[in-house]
Amino acid sequence: MPTQIVTFGCRLNAFESEVMRHHAAAAGLDDAVIVNTCAVTSEAERQARQAIRKMRREHPTARIIVTGCAAQIDPARYAAMPEIDRVLGNAEKLKAESWSGTGRIDVGDIMAVRETAAHLVDGFAHRARAFLEVQQGCDHRCTFCVIPLGRGPSRSVPAGAVVDQARVLVAKGYRELVLTGVDLTAYGADLPGKPSLGSLVRRLLTLVPTLERLRLSSLDPAEIDDTLWHLIADEPRLMPHVHLSLQSGDDLILKRMKRRHTRAQTLAVARRARDLRPSIALGADLIAGFPTEDELTFARTLDFVTEAGLDYLHVFPFSARANTPASRMPQVPKALVRERAARLRAAGTAALERALDARVGTEARVLIEQPGFGRSEHYAPVAFDGNAAAGAIVRMRLIGTTADRLIGIAA
Repeated sequence: MPTQIVTFGCRLNAFESEVMRHHAAAAGLDDAVIVNTCAVTSEAERQARQAIRKMRREHPTARIIVTGCAAQIDPARYAAMPEIDRVLGNAEKLKAESWSGTGRIDVGDIMAVRETAAHLVDGFAHRARAFLEVQQGCDHRCTFCVIPLGRGPSRSVPAGAVVDQARVLVAKGYRELVLTGVDLTAYGADLPGKPSLGSLVRRLLTLVPTLERLRLSSLDPAEIDDTLWHLIADEPRLMPHVHLSLQSGDDLILKRMKRRHTRAQTLAVARRARDLRPSIALGADLIAGFPTEDELTFARTLDFVTEAGLDYLHVFPFSARANTPASRMPQVPKALVRERAARLRAAGTAALERALDARVGTEARVLIEQPGFGRSEHYAPVAFDGNAAAGAIVRMRLIGTTADRLIGIAA
């Protein structure tokens, strides 16, 4: 059996899974299953443990190796699972030599890691776009979040290495790249001269002129630099799609989360983005049921969706993570957390319907992801009839909507 990789969580994990695929192949590893875990919520961990047990049932003789944030934070818990043969830390999983090792636990002190090595990856299995890691770790301490414990301090990939990786991916035929990181807008603070994310984007687009589309993963609204704002306004190859790490629309809850922006500041970011690029699509991460949230503070988050003109929502029911300040705050009953998450998702569904309806009658260049489906520059989902190959970009006229996507025909 060739090595299988099961990936949970973020785009950064997706990128790192491809790094591990190459290392495992080079080490001659076969008849193995690698599970790359996520720790952002307790549900993510539950799903990973469920997948591990399923993999053992389906592949009784395979070697099961578990890594990722959940394994980094609590390696002993995963090593104690009888289904697992080996546990690798987040730093160790990216080192070629780790894949020739045999110890049951190889997990170092992630907080001691100070550099992020560039990893040359030339492709992504079954994906039409490629991910490009430019930043790792996080120096902030939001009260609900354990990810810094799994990823370590913020550190950046030097721009030259980012450009080299982009050239490799574009040469392999990828027409859209997505810059990824744990705290993407923190890029450069640890590098000589402290280059900003905007300066990296400008350099990348200048030095890789054959790159057709560049997309960014989540941005912290408190850290968007002026150069990046100029590129959002003027650079057509930077996709008109900004996803913001917001978490709440209420100032008191934001303060208790230890976020660094206010409701007014975030509304100003949304207005500025639309002023600079009127057609831009805005998405956001929001948490429902954070400790101490009452109906009034939740209503302010719910109202924020319309007031900010959001198009897409990623909604997370609050999940208390061990050893975080939020886990020690007065908790909202779980049933109420689920109910508020459902209301927030309903608002997100309505926002998406409005956004899609507004694009009917326009044209888009759609990146084909699979037969009959792709995404526009604005990351809008588009369904179509035809046999366009995955990875192709097709100009389409958007003629209507169905369910949660636009309907396109060749223009």
